[in-house]
Amino acid sequence: MSQVAVIVTHQTQPGRREEVRAVWEKHMAPAVAANAGHIAYFYCLDDNDPDVIRAFQVYTDADASRAFLATTAYTSYVAEVEPLLRGPPTVSVQTPVWQKRGQN
Repeated sequence: MSQVAVIVTHQTQPGRREEVRAVWEKHMAPAVAANAGHIAYFYCLDDNDPDVIRAFQVYTDADASRAFLATTAYTSYVAEVEPLLRGPPTVSVQTPVWQKRGQN
């Protein structure tokens, strides 16, 4: 199987981005750090829109991506963060074909 990249864009309620970030740090940061299925994960604050957050993730494969969505950490995150968002996130699933790996 091939790796799967996922780009998620959240539009927060006006002025609520830091609250969304706090919920993400509470539930998702530890879950992602402990998840062997995540190869890479970047949580990004948009520099041009104070109400936009994007997450770029790379999973080992599609099964790992689906499995993570079923975790207690993810479902708890969704339940707590939904009232802080303008609506569902935009999700784009892609197949990585080239990557540069950082040096340690």
